[in-house]
Formats: sequence, structure tokens, C-alpha cells
Amino acid sequence: MRTHLNPLAVVRNLGILAHVDAGKTTVTERILFATGTTHKRGEVHDGTTVTDFDPQERDRGITIFAAAVSCAWDGHRLNLIDTPGHVDFADEVERALRVLDGAVAVFDAVAGVEPQSESVWRQADRHGVPRIAFVNKMDRAGADLDAAVASIRERLHPAPLVVQLPIGAEDTFTGVVDLVRMRALLWADDGTAEDVPVPAGLRDAAHERRRSLEEAVAELHPGALEEFCATGTLSERTLSSALREVTRDGDGVVVLCGSAYRNRGVEPLLDAVVAYLPSPLDVPPVRGTHGGEEQERPADPAAPAAALAFKVHATPTGRLTYLRIYSGTIEKGDTLWDASAGRSERIGRILRVQADRHAPLERAVAGDIVAVVGLKSARAGSTLCAADAPLALEPPGVPEPVVSVAVESRRAGDTGRLASGLARLTEEDPSLVVRSDPETGQTVLSGMGELHLEVAVEKLRRELGLEVNVGRPRVSHRETVGRGVSGLVFRHVKQDGGAGQFAHVVLDVEPYEEGGFEFRSAVVGGRVPQEFVRAVEAGCRDALTEGPLGGHPVTGLRVTLTDGSTHVKDSSDTAFRTAGRLGLREALRACAMVLLEPVVEVTVTVPEDAVGGVLGDLAARRGKVTGSVTRAGAAVVTATVPLAELFGYATRLRSRTQGRGTFTARPTGYAPAPAPAPAPARVGTPAR
Repeated sequence: MRTHLNPLAVVRNLGILAHVDAGKTTVTERILFATGTTHKRGEVHDGTTVTDFDPQERDRGITIFAAAVSCAWDGHRLNLIDTPGHVDFADEVERALRVLDGAVAVFDAVAGVEPQSESVWRQADRHGVPRIAFVNKMDRAGADLDAAVASIRERLHPAPLVVQLPIGAEDTFTGVVDLVRMRALLWADDGTAEDVPVPAGLRDAAHERRRSLEEAVAELHPGALEEFCATGTLSERTLSSALREVTRDGDGVVVLCGSAYRNRGVEPLLDAVVAYLPSPLDVPPVRGTHGGEEQERPADPAAPAAALAFKVHATPTGRLTYLRIYSGTIEKGDTLWDASAGRSERIGRILRVQADRHAPLERAVAGDIVAVVGLKSARAGSTLCAADAPLALEPPGVPEPVVSVAVESRRAGDTGRLASGLARLTEEDPSLVVRSDPETGQTVLSGMGELHLEVAVEKLRRELGLEVNVGRPRVSHRETVGRGVSGLVFRHVKQDGGAGQFAHVVLDVEPYEEGGFEFRSAVVGGRVPQEFVRAVEAGCRDALTEGPLGGHPVTGLRVTLTDGSTHVKDSSDTAFRTAGRLGLREALRACAMVLLEPVVEVTVTVPEDAVGGVLGDLAARRGKVTGSVTRAGAAVVTATVPLAELFGYATRLRSRTQGRGTFTARPTGYAPAPAPAPAPARVGTPAR
């Protein structure tokens, strides 16, 4: 039987999640330093971090691509993924969360929960990923742990379980009281920690906080409640065990605090990761399908192999495919079955990843996150499994792109290189889509935001040396039904020799407030058999790809099949599918249609003296201000703004605030777009 180096119980697969600038990458760097993986602390502002190794990340000072690193702490193997915080790269977060067992959510001690903190938290909720929270930047002016915890409770709705009491505040923050062990940790200026008794001046506050923690845990954990009712307190062992179970069940979130930049609070965070976040053995067996049947695979190195590819990265030395291995063991030279592409793939090399550096491995086992070399066709979302035990795992969801630009090579001879470069981009990042516009013949690149496309085009220029012209960004519109129609009759009759086609349908179309598309059948008496009803629904879905206003996808409607009839010989699935498609298109032309445009929630942080100009600028961009608060001498304005009006906003905001203003945006859906203004009458021509 094959052996493995790391028993599954001591493996932790976790991600670092947060809003942009909350300190995710600095936390990751300090973890690598504290675990001895690196011997020098990397700094974001110096461009010396391990995980932000891409030139664009170092130039911009933000994380763009999810980076994996591996380190050891207290006999445990930590596989860590540092994820982006900018909303344009939410798909990188989505793919990382799909393969992680736990996460550390990082919050700014001054700002608390910010818009993108909320977005990544909801993503983790969807994947059922247990989390612990780290309130960072406790050394900043205005830092307030209690306010940050209150924002976690109010905006994210878990039960925050604060296990530390800070010692000092702002620039005097020097340590924490561990409320579980009732000991204090004090950090010197060089980052070394000293474990000491709780300072006399904090004992009352520490006992009060410990009591609040015990009460909160007892409310969530039956075993803890039983001990609390019997003895009036919780032992350290019971409290620690209950915190672990509550975290794994998602009923509460353990909250720690520190200052990663000053190297304070990192060791307790690592201890909490080991103590409270799950190992691969603690999460349910992975589920997949084969032949239409659902199957489970246990996290067992001896089981048949099953792994999910969640990231592809093209390097100058070859193509790296990042895998989360859910079951079985993969060895160098093994041949696996790509269940998504339906072909065999050979594992050339297996690598333990340290961002852009790699260490070779002979084998990888269930619970590991590794990179492999040699795969030809595997994409992000592909399942690699044992050929004699095929299984398809659910791939990460890919969001619909919302912004598009036209791209073309400046030199005529580079057209082929541009096409292969774009193909490589979409292979690495599934949220990028390339298509050819049938009307203009232009190559159109679509993505999740202006910055997302900017980074993609810059990659073409830097890595492939291509000179590229880029058109003005355009947003993806939708169409919806403002006022519907009832009783639209459509007959599809086709007779051109041989078997004919006959289908008769009667459709009602109405707005659907919940968005999307709903199909119902109200046919009675079997006038349209059930198999033909399904064909009508499929035809209606076909018709949703192009609306009557401008060929945009249609959403927000309910279609009801109310009547119809069949022909004894000429009716078929094909005939009714065609009738559904053409009938709904005719119905939409008869409806009052509304054009929708994507809107985003913008959070603008500016000095108080610049608020007036910012509010005026947002109004000029058709923005609707939804809130404004003052926090630590700065004004935070939230507004809903059409995405099309935000192009170039970053430059405009910087110029209005002398470079002191910042903003973030997150998609909130679609809203009716204003009707286009009528064309002005020509000079000298009387208006009719």
C-alpha cells in the first residue's frame, strides 16, 4: 500500500479572504516568515512579497491572481491560498473557495466590514467554508476591535466569538490576552512574543470578556451548555473543543486581532488555524457524478484517485495545472482520466507550490493542493480521476462577463499571435470570454470589470510583446418585459415532402419579478403531451438569447403555455421546439420591452472637504446616493451607479481629491436604462 508523509488530520487547506487593502498579502507574508518558510519579511509597498510575484501585482500594489503557498506549523502542513480582494477578480476567489476546507477572513480594524469583505463572505457561505476572523491593523489610528466585531455581527450575521482582548490601542498596541488560556502575549519591537500572566490592570476586563465568551459558546453548543449549567463556567478544554465544532458547523466565527505589518498576532492566528479550522477528514466526502448517478469519494489515499483542477497558469517553462486532490494518490508518471474532456492525461511532474517557486514531489495524496506539469487539455474545472473509477466533480461556477472591449493587433502580421494569446488568457481565466462580433467583425474581449480587462491586455503586451489597440469599454445590456401579452397564438406548419412539421401553441408572457426565466404549463385535457411541453420550454429558452430591442439576452419573464394542439403524424419535439422559439420571439415583439443596464454599488472614501465635489460627480453619472458616514476624519459615501458611467472614474476621483480618494465597486444586478434621446432635427429642415 502507498504511504504518505502528512497524515490527513494534520493538513489544513485554507484561504485568506478580505476586502482590497485589508492586509491579506501582508498576513500571508508574516505567516510564511513565522513558519520559517521565508527568512525575510516581504512588503507590499516594496514589491518584495512572495505571493504577489506577478509584475503587474507589484506595480499596482494589489493581489490579482490567487497564489498558493505551503508551510508547516506545530507539526501541521498548511496549504495556503492568498486570494484577490478587488471585485474584478472575484472569479479567482470563487475557484479558490471551491477547493478549500477553511478560510481566514481579514478585516481592517478601522473600517470593519467593507463591501468586498461582504462579497467574499457570501461566496464562502455558498461553498460552506468554515472561517475564522482576523481583525488586522490594530496599530492604526482609530482602530476599534469592538466596532469591527459589531460590524461583523450586523452585516455578516454570524455569531462573532472574540477570543482575545487587545493590550493597548493604536500605536500602543503591544499584545493580547488569550481568553481561552487566560494568558497574555506581549510582542517586542523585533516581533518576538513573550507568554506572561494577564496584567493586573486587565484582569477584571479579561474575566468579564471570558464570561461573555462562555455564554455565547454555551448558546451555540449543547455540550458546552450542559457543562455551563452544571458548573457555571467552562473549562479550557471544553471551550476549545466547542469553539472548534461551532466553527466547523458555521454557527459562529472565532475572532482574533493583531497587526500583521508589525508582526503582532500572527502566531496566535496560526494556532487558531490549527485548533479550529477543519482538516480534509473533517469535511464531508466529495460528491461527483458518473453515468447520471451521484457518488461519494472519501478523503482516503487508498481510494481511487479524484482531483479537481482549479487554476491553470502558463509559465515560460511550461503549463502548470493546480489540483486539489480529494481522494487517492497521484504519482509522477501516472495516467489519469480527464472526465470533462473525455481523454487521458499523463502527470509529468508534481510540484509543491511556493507562489512562483516550486519543489518537486514524487507523489501527492488526498487532501493535498499541488501543481502538476504535463497536462495537455485540462482546464480550470476539469476532473482528473482514475480511469477504472471515473467521476465528474462539480466545477466552480463561472460568472457572466459585464464589460467588453474590442481588441486588435496594430501590426497586420500579429493577428495570429493575438488569437493564440487571447486563447491562452481564457484558458488561464475562465471569466474572460473572447468572441467575434458578427456585425463589425471585431474581436471582442469580455470580463468582470475595467481593471480586469486592463490587466488582461497588459499581460498580452508584457508577456507576448504584442502591440494591441483597445476600443472603449462597453457594458452588457439585458432586456426584460415591462408589459406582457396574453393568448398569443403561433402555428408552425411546414410541409416540404415526406414527414411534415406541425405545432400549435398559445402563450402568455408576463414580467417575472424574481428575475431570470420561469416556464409553466396550464394546458388541460392532454391537448399538448408532456414531452412536447418540455420541447416548447426548450424552444422558449432558445429565444431568450436575443431580444427585440437590440439583440441582448432577455431576462425577468414568465411564460405560460395555456393551450395548443397536435397533428397525429406531423407533430414532433423538433416542431414544438421551433414553435416555442418562434412563438416567444413574436410574443416579445408584441410586449412592451425594457432595456436593462448593469449597476454597481460604489463605496467612495474621501476627505471631508471633498465630499461636495464627489456627490456632484456621482449625480452627473446618474448615481443614487444611498448613504454617507464619517469615519476617522474621512467621509464614506455609498451610491448605486450604472456601470457604463464608471469608466475612467478612478482618474477623475484622484484629480478631484488630490489623490486622496479611493473607491470600490461591486455588482448589484441590472436596472432600467434611460431611453435614448431622439436624434436632433437637421439644421434648415423643419421638424415634423
